[in-house]
Amino acid sequence: MKTLKSIGYLLGLPLILLAWWWIATSGATNFFVPTPAQLAETFVETWMGERLLTDVLPSVIRLVAGVLAAIVLGIGLGLAVGLNRTMRALTEPVFEFFRALPPPVLVPVLMLLVGINDGMKIAVIISGCIWPVLLNTIEAVRSIDPVQNETSRSYGISGFNRIRYQVLPSATPTIMAGVRQCLSIGLILMVISEMFASSSGLGFTIVQFQRSFAVPEMWSGIVVLGLIGVALSFVFQWCERRVLRWYHGLKEVENAV
Repeated sequence: MKTLKSIGYLLGLPLILLAWWWIATSGATNFFVPTPAQLAETFVETWMGERLLTDVLPSVIRLVAGVLAAIVLGIGLGLAVGLNRTMRALTEPVFEFFRALPPPVLVPVLMLLVGINDGMKIAVIISGCIWPVLLNTIEAVRSIDPVQNETSRSYGISGFNRIRYQVLPSATPTIMAGVRQCLSIGLILMVISEMFASSSGLGFTIVQFQRSFAVPEMWSGIVVLGLIGVALSFVFQWCERRVLRWYHGLKEVENAV
């Protein structure tokens, strides 16, 4: 019963919106808005074939590579800066400067520095995804309970053991919030990076459909992006439940009391 209820919550609103769309476009002849049946047929014809390997898969690989690199770099640099007051004071103005730069503005610069290749597209994704993870990590480490720090020192826990057993468990909930934010940013930057000097990928293909007035195909590409976003959300929730199993269990106990 609980499983059916969860499925109902998961599919209820999408089915209502789909039914509303079906009714609103029934008998309509608007060139710019396809009907659900037309869009479903176009989706299968366009993406369930060669484009799945030539456009969708390379885009997803670049997205995953960029996001994972941003997470590793953000957490590593965030721990180093968050644990050192002097480094925090030195890096804060620099971080604020680069954080304020919109990542799409860096595309021409990265094209010159890295070249027109997959590395440039991954670098664009990293340039935007790293900031939520980095800043959340710094803030999480900085705001660790001072009592925990004193307790660690009292028991002689230092170095890597302190990071592993005290800092990371305390900071992980906030870090995971930054990771969630970077997923949507990464998806947006994946599309933007493929709109410049590219000959494949979802962003390139959707723009080509738009320029050739292939409206149903363009909409089907947007649906693919939405499905990738949903898949990323489910993967993140699965990982979060396992990484923060102790945290959610603690919250359940606190709420029960």
